[in-house]
Amino acid sequence: MSTTSAQLGSFKIPQVENEPMRSYAPGSPERKRLEDAITKMKSELPFDVPCVINGQEIRTNATGKQPMPSCHADHLCTYHKADEATVKRAIRDACAAQKEWEDMPWNDRAAIFLKAADLISGKYREQILAATMLGQGKNAWQAEIDAAAELCDFLRFGVKYVEDLYAQQPPKNAPNTWNRVEYRALEGFTLAISPFNFTAIGGNLAATPALVGNVVIWKPSPAATYSNYLIHKVFLEAGLPPSVIQFVPGDPEVVVQEALKDREFAALHFTGSTAIFRMLWKQIGEGVGEGRYRSYPRIVGETGGKNFHFVHRSADIKNAVQQAVRGAFEYQGQKCSALSRLYVPASIWPQFKEQLLAETAKIKVGPSEKWDNFMGPVIGKPGFDKIMGYIAKAKEEGGEVLCGGSGDDSKGYFIQPTIIQTKDPKSVTMREEIFGPVITAYVYNDDEIEKTFELINTTTDYALTGAIFAQDRSALIKASNALRHAAGNVYYNEKCTGAVVGQQPFGGSRASGTNDKAGSMSIFSRFVSARSIKESFVGLDNFSYPSNLV
Repeated sequence: MSTTSAQLGSFKIPQVENEPMRSYAPGSPERKRLEDAITKMKSELPFDVPCVINGQEIRTNATGKQPMPSCHADHLCTYHKADEATVKRAIRDACAAQKEWEDMPWNDRAAIFLKAADLISGKYREQILAATMLGQGKNAWQAEIDAAAELCDFLRFGVKYVEDLYAQQPPKNAPNTWNRVEYRALEGFTLAISPFNFTAIGGNLAATPALVGNVVIWKPSPAATYSNYLIHKVFLEAGLPPSVIQFVPGDPEVVVQEALKDREFAALHFTGSTAIFRMLWKQIGEGVGEGRYRSYPRIVGETGGKNFHFVHRSADIKNAVQQAVRGAFEYQGQKCSALSRLYVPASIWPQFKEQLLAETAKIKVGPSEKWDNFMGPVIGKPGFDKIMGYIAKAKEEGGEVLCGGSGDDSKGYFIQPTIIQTKDPKSVTMREEIFGPVITAYVYNDDEIEKTFELINTTTDYALTGAIFAQDRSALIKASNALRHAAGNVYYNEKCTGAVVGQQPFGGSRASGTNDKAGSMSIFSRFVSARSIKESFVGLDNFSYPSNLV
């Protein structure tokens, strides 16, 4: 029997605004609350994180640990890895719940996620921030941007964008007819695979398909398990039916492969590495070729970046330097949008270099919960080794390490902010994603701007973010046109990180992803299957055409 309620009004959601940022200034109430939350969390760890299927906690025989990157001898949580039976049950029960979820009136689905945003904004803010800081190595400001502000924005603006999507209706109706479009959920389930570096992305990858009536299997990153688990608990407390988003931590060889084998697999919502995304795309393509799936699965992914700052000789040097420091080194460069390639003209390089090194020298590196540390640890041993390996490769190729270049993993995974100057614009650290606190600078001749644009366009396959620094408007226009396809998000006289939901829809193309723009209406269209409806009010008297008359 249907549980659909009568629709007795055309509802408008409350006014949506960006979540206000809290400063955590010395002596502020929010700093005290956050300090207390961190202290409490440290006193209670390690936490036990189960799989959550149909709202029920499932514990398996296999477990994994989420170490704290600032102190890897300790771990934030022990999580239970889903086995094949658990994954199959999660899929089966989610699919069984889909019709009731899709049939729920839109205003009630919207209310669940609006309530979740309010719970994150208030009741659970400090707890989620503490989990993000301790488990993912973010300082308070970066955690606030991510796990509080951006996650709330994703949920609230997501509701607004779905309201706008549903309002997209045919503009014309022939006499005696009424045309309309309904935006159905996909048939089957969505697999959401989320990364370690943004708690908000985890919540958004699961919530976006669910908002438009889909059911979701959510596989969190092992390095973000606890914060993601807290977000899932918030969704349930907000009233999400327990089978709509199944929380399934575990090994990709089990969780992902079981999902991709299933006939009901309908979509992939992914953020992670380009190599993994390409591998998954290949496997899905093979499944399509075999006729494995009910439909053609949707594939939505945001992957890597090799992001650039192009500095023109007319740039405000102080601003360009400050923006480079933030763009490259906030959150240890572990953002897909982080600055990695820096192009500066020879005429201003001496002054630029002097200021850049002076500002970088001020950065303090240490545990994320210490208030004066601008940089914390990188996420883990594999990342630490990879980053240090790239610094070594740069040296081998003749790159000059201007500052940093050292790391210490004895207690936590700490790497000093590193600036490399190269004479080879196609050196390894100008081509390949590092995902750490490393800038490679290339000094170009002032009269070789066009050649430099070509280098930015062709040195890497990525096209996620970039920034152009110029006070000369004609130079800004010229650079923007030349680099039109080099970045999905471009910034003028501002760093290449920091897209805000509702302000800068985020995503890139080429090897950086499908550019479906998280934080916009367009991404929701990827998780619906539209049905056109034409209703006729007056029947035909006969089947013949007027032209048949003689």
